[in-house]
Amino acid sequence: MAKYVFVTGGVVSGLGKGITAASLGRLLKMRGYKVASQKLDPYINIDPGTMSPYQHGEVFVTEDGAETDLDLGHYERFIDEDLNKFSNLTTGKVYWNVLNKERAGEYLGQTVQVIPHITNEIKSFIYQVGKTTNADIVITEIGGTTGDIESQPFIEAIRQVAREVGRDNCCFIHVTLVPYISGSCEFKSKPTQHSVKELQGMGIFPDIIVARVDSPMPESIREKIAMFCNVRPECCIENMTVPVLYEAPVMLEKSNLSTIVCKILNLDPRIIDMTEWMEMLSRIHARKKTVKIALCGKYVQLHDAYLSVAEALAHGGYEADAKVEIEWVDTETLNDKNVDKVLKDVDGILIPGGFGVRGIEGKIAACRYAREHNIPYLGICLGMQVAVIEFARDVLGISDANSSEFYPEGKNSVIDLMPDQYGVKMGGTMRLGAYPCLVLGDRMKEAYKTDLIYERHRHRFEFNNDYCEQFEANGMKIAGTSPDGRLCEAVEIPANDFFVGVQFHPEFKSRPNNAHPLFREFIRHAVLYSEKKQAKQ
Repeated sequence: MAKYVFVTGGVVSGLGKGITAASLGRLLKMRGYKVASQKLDPYINIDPGTMSPYQHGEVFVTEDGAETDLDLGHYERFIDEDLNKFSNLTTGKVYWNVLNKERAGEYLGQTVQVIPHITNEIKSFIYQVGKTTNADIVITEIGGTTGDIESQPFIEAIRQVAREVGRDNCCFIHVTLVPYISGSCEFKSKPTQHSVKELQGMGIFPDIIVARVDSPMPESIREKIAMFCNVRPECCIENMTVPVLYEAPVMLEKSNLSTIVCKILNLDPRIIDMTEWMEMLSRIHARKKTVKIALCGKYVQLHDAYLSVAEALAHGGYEADAKVEIEWVDTETLNDKNVDKVLKDVDGILIPGGFGVRGIEGKIAACRYAREHNIPYLGICLGMQVAVIEFARDVLGISDANSSEFYPEGKNSVIDLMPDQYGVKMGGTMRLGAYPCLVLGDRMKEAYKTDLIYERHRHRFEFNNDYCEQFEANGMKIAGTSPDGRLCEAVEIPANDFFVGVQFHPEFKSRPNNAHPLFREFIRHAVLYSEKKQAKQ
């Protein structure tokens, strides 16, 4: 039977519950346990798929095609395990499922209530993620902040889980803010006390308090929190800001977090093997080179909108001995007149995925600049489509080339709606999840070193095959296709040192200790480009 760890948050949001949960997952995996992670989000949207990135950051896509919260990206990057559709649950999805069951008569005419029907649905998801992954330990993060009205059914559900599986098989971790008042030079424990009291009032008694602080807490504060929150002093653990995100597991393990969790769950702590992780951190700290990458998008004011891309760029730098500095370029303000001023000093240009016409002409200008100046270019999803549009306009001479997403009545839609997407309504209906791709291009082969790959998708529009011969004849090669040859999955310009566009999202499969091949090669070429520039100066 699986063991269960629940991570809640108090006082304020944004304390790092996700990083705490992900770090614990990695530590337990280092002890030889199979771990599955899960996020329960209290918002009423069915999933984040139709939400603005400004609301919740990026949408992370799993192998089986679930559109999920960005914290699942942290979980996958830390524990290096593929998650699934049971790994993210929202209030909207819970009620959707329950109401559909009610309409289908599955409740046999009962009055449908929060308890037991809503809580049973939540519990079912918690249990399912363990069953589908055959995990030893399931780590579930409860989104929101303790005391929020919308979080209450989830809190009640995990209380019931603890009752059903037994407290020996369940551990509660509460992440909370311990503020420092600079005027009086004091740490304040009262917000934590109130937060824990609120949680206790709902039947949850935390086993571990993870205190979010900016500097080490005095022992007196630790003792005070332990006494008033009814935990042992060693179970009050500091979570401080670290220079590199992936140092978080090491920091938490210095306080014996995973050892304590194993003890609470009556698990053999086993010997922890941190060798691979520490070697990775050594590479990170030893980087000598620096490259500047322009990330050109329309949501750059919120960096979390491109979180997985930013992390994948960093991963590529870890293997290329390079610190990656991201130049966040707002494509709404980018045009042919200022593109040289904005991009002349960068070593690589990346255009990420996205939807809608806003900022498109700026993205096309950035793509053109990369192609004409032989700057390493990586286009992801919309970034590939932009590369196709730009090439059609400026090389093939099709001045009105466009995507039917932006100009449905256009005569030259070099990017067009996929045939199976006609008449499909919004909301979880795109081409989602992992699909196979035949590797054809030289740069793609150089990166992957295999002929068949599986990558995650999230799109409705594709390369229009009617134009394939024109592109191939003029220097843009089809670098990857679906196994049946029907869908173009990647393009390259062989004349350039590195110019690759892919319809899929490679950033979702990049790991800090195993950079995605495309990001590894992109950053490697950016380093070479930087070195060539320096040699000319």
